[in-house]
Amino acid sequence: MSPHRSFDEAPLPLFSATSGPAAPSSPARGAAQPSYIADHRKRLRQRFMQGGAAAMPDYELLEMVLFRANARADMKPLGRRLLEAFGDFNRVLSAPPERLRAIEGVGDAVICELKLIEAAAQRLARARILQRPVLGSWDALIDYCHTAMAHRETEEFRVLYLDRKNVLIADEAQGQGTVDHVPVYPREVVKRALEVNASALILVHNHPSGDPSPSRADIDMTEQIADAAAALGLVIHDHIIVGKNQELSFRQAGYL
Repeated sequence: MSPHRSFDEAPLPLFSATSGPAAPSSPARGAAQPSYIADHRKRLRQRFMQGGAAAMPDYELLEMVLFRANARADMKPLGRRLLEAFGDFNRVLSAPPERLRAIEGVGDAVICELKLIEAAAQRLARARILQRPVLGSWDALIDYCHTAMAHRETEEFRVLYLDRKNVLIADEAQGQGTVDHVPVYPREVVKRALEVNASALILVHNHPSGDPSPSRADIDMTEQIADAAAALGLVIHDHIIVGKNQELSFRQAGYL
């Protein structure tokens, strides 16, 4: 079987020379966009400008994101393949590049556009918690954690380091794992807190299963970090587990 063709390449003709009436060849790179594609894209843009994202189903919103990856091809089939492979719009954006590249039609241009949108969403959410007391912006903090981690396919452990006024001074991924486990080293978490001169920490990790209920390992790991932090006068404000549709706070659930 030949390798998947990337949409970074010029699209193939719709029909072969022997399969029926001859069809016009696909335009060469730099040629005008076929009129039916141009009209379709114009209609989508008009609908988006009039009704916003709420007026667009996932596959059409994704199709619009893919427009920039190829100026001429019909991107609807690729959008549907991506949604079939990953489940929803958010999981497409957060999928690892190597998983995206396994989908027919995905090349560097497509991956770049998807990752650009993902980065923009995370930066917008993160801006709401920068340079302000995190404990007074809790809803914004939860939104940021959800945007950054809820749709990942593997577990990630992050630490938010805060100063004496509980202002965020560092947001760092401490470990990448599998679908149900991520290695965490309490000593490294506390060591990094001293390096950035933090006074308090908020621990965050995600459950790709979608269920934010803590495991026994989650509880034990949190206790180990809390003990190490307490010995150095550091405060653990919370440990947040991010699920697909909801989050769990160790503080509110009584684990801290």
